[in-house]
Amino acid sequence: MDLSTIVAEIAAEMATAPDRGTPADYIPPLAGIDPARFGIAVVEADGTCHLAGDAEDAFSIQSISKVFALTLALGHVGDQLWARVGREPSGSAFNSIVQLEFEHGIPRNPFINAGAIVVADILLGRHQPREAIGEILRFVRMLTDDDTIVIDRAVAEAELATGDRNRALASYMRSFGNVHHDVERTLGVYFHQCAIAMSCRQLALAGRYLMADGMLPSTARRIVSAQRARRINALMLTCGHYDGSGEFAFRVGLPGKSGVGGGILAIVPGRASVAVWSPGLNARGNSQLGTLALERLVQRTGWSVFEPAR
Repeated sequence: MDLSTIVAEIAAEMATAPDRGTPADYIPPLAGIDPARFGIAVVEADGTCHLAGDAEDAFSIQSISKVFALTLALGHVGDQLWARVGREPSGSAFNSIVQLEFEHGIPRNPFINAGAIVVADILLGRHQPREAIGEILRFVRMLTDDDTIVIDRAVAEAELATGDRNRALASYMRSFGNVHHDVERTLGVYFHQCAIAMSCRQLALAGRYLMADGMLPSTARRIVSAQRARRINALMLTCGHYDGSGEFAFRVGLPGKSGVGGGILAIVPGRASVAVWSPGLNARGNSQLGTLALERLVQRTGWSVFEPAR
């Protein structure tokens, strides 16, 4: 069965799936999105793109943005970043404050909220907030060769208005000296990066450098070293779905990063970059149908980082 047929069949199956999850209700603009929505995009190594469902509709990528922010921050400060952020799975909810007390303000990994706030603080070290936000937006536009990608201002403003738990995380880390800038300035960067809106097609295109050993296949431009690309993928596999990361690795077997907007970016090293979107979330804050769709995709293609070398 060819890949286009597989993608189309999965989209058709998701249209009739009974358990669709519940959209995030603590960010008002996300709460009212129809959980019947579903999109999938698969971009192969040769650039062939397979789309189905609502693959061209933009959605708030939320925590998927942490992959791109981490890539930029590593480019700025290199491995010095790991003195401020760990590399271990959290085993806790994405916005938990409990571990910070035991670990003296050092977040477990860059994909939980606390870790991503530190990454935003690192990016702010080189810029004013507006410039740091612009750097992240320009980066995803460059990766996709698409200047139409924008920040959803309504989502950003809603996060600023409802982000008290993130303010608590940032303030607590600042008390340990691990947030260097004013909390509101750092959170301004963080909230705006989470409010970037992209379609499944655009998101799959943006992930290609992680599929291709750090190179952007369309231009042969090196984005990161091959080793760094592998390490970002490793963090996505072990930490990309918060306290559901082990279950995702067990069922899907690919590096992936989810967002509470309902999107998931998954990487098939050497083969494809995949993006799925459905706004209904499971109990751990990951897309219910997106996870199911990726599980069915790997079942039918045999894609897995755990498969034997061929």
